[in-house]
Amino acid sequence: MVDRTVAVLAGGLSHERDVSLRSGRRLSAALKSEGLGIEEWDTDAGLLERLRTQRPDAVVVALHGGEGENGSVQTVLEMLEVPFVGTGSQGCRRAWDKPTAKALIENAGFVTPGWVVLPHSTFRELGAQAVLDAMVEQLGLPLILKPDQGGSALGTQVVREAAELPAAMVGCFAYGDTVLAERFVDGVEVAVTVIEGEDGPEALPAVEIVPESGVYDYTARYTAGLTDFFTPARLDDAAAKAVAELAVAAHRVLGLRDISRTDAVVTADGTVHFLEVNPSPGLTETSTVPMAIEAAGKSLGTVFGELIGRAISR
Repeated sequence: MVDRTVAVLAGGLSHERDVSLRSGRRLSAALKSEGLGIEEWDTDAGLLERLRTQRPDAVVVALHGGEGENGSVQTVLEMLEVPFVGTGSQGCRRAWDKPTAKALIENAGFVTPGWVVLPHSTFRELGAQAVLDAMVEQLGLPLILKPDQGGSALGTQVVREAAELPAAMVGCFAYGDTVLAERFVDGVEVAVTVIEGEDGPEALPAVEIVPESGVYDYTARYTAGLTDFFTPARLDDAAAKAVAELAVAAHRVLGLRDISRTDAVVTADGTVHFLEVNPSPGLTETSTVPMAIEAAGKSLGTVFGELIGRAISR
């Protein structure tokens, strides 16, 4: 592998550009320590030409949000037949759309909080207050609002009182035209990383997430010291097994590849609630994937080095 050239794609033009650049820098440093020839590439109008003229042996997609997670960049890599680490275009599209992912996971027999999906046009055409009243009647309070597509909890807000809904909806619509309103479930929030090895997908130790503010929003995710993490999560054996089974099942049901991260909540009665899955999870200093890899006794560079080797041999 030492004579291979690997391009780490990071940056892009989504709202999550800065997070992606941080992920890319950390991953590049980890892979260089393994002796790999690493180049850090941004994604812009020159990407296709660069892939053709400076064709790397493999690409690692460290993009977050937008074109990097909705399957668009993956489609380009597939068309050019460039080996890459990460989920293919179809799996990305399934995971990127949160309502689709929730429906598929629920159909597979797992629990996910009740939800409704409404575009901005519905509120405009049918009357915002009437629609909000119906939403509360259906789901109750508290609610969590999030864009139906996107990551890093951008636009995500917890609403505990009906009077807070209008402002929260406006904040959510700043990041997308459609809102996913979900029943808020109180419990132990966990993130479970899945890595594919020789024997198939395997769940690493779950990371328990305890934000100081009580809400794991963008600030809590990426500001050191605002969230406490426990790895492995403080779960009993039955719950730990259940979250691992959910994460592996989500990886398989959605057709993901190489690496993914499933977010879930475990309630006091031990029920595991699926929230969402990320096929291109963050690798920053405050991201949970590196924590899980370390807890499993592995290193970021070794894990991704192995994934690169499999991508090249596919």
